[in-house]
Amino acid sequence: MNGKNAIPDISYFRLSLMDFLRESHPELLTDNAFISARAEAAAETYSQDIQGGGNHIEAAEQANAILFVGLHFSKHDTLVNILWNEFANVIPEDEAKSWAIRLFPECENVFSQYFLTDDFAYEPEYELLYTELTGVIAIYFEEHGIQ
Repeated sequence: MNGKNAIPDISYFRLSLMDFLRESHPELLTDNAFISARAEAAAETYSQDIQGGGNHIEAAEQANAILFVGLHFSKHDTLVNILWNEFANVIPEDEAKSWAIRLFPECENVFSQYFLTDDFAYEPEYELLYTELTGVIAIYFEEHGIQ
């Protein structure tokens, strides 16, 4: 995107999404079809909003809503937070993200038992999920001699 009035192309939205996925949804980074579809939809939304007389700020907000829908709750970030909060004496903070990736397959069964929406972290069930995941991680560490 060049200049104040430039219209971003699909690569702008693709890169924005990939940066976000790298940070909060690393399990989706290899899903090229998902990334392409979202980037195309966001670029199209932006373009249509501008063509319809919208301003760049509103168009960007609409495009971002399309780009990030369903991604506001992050399994990865949840695991990182659990590691930071519950296992700080076991896993150094700077290693929590790589451990979250490693633990993801162990925890997927627990995640699959919940209907995870963008607002799930604010739902009462989040505490139960958090507790269950903490247990799974504790058992994993115990079984693998990680103290």
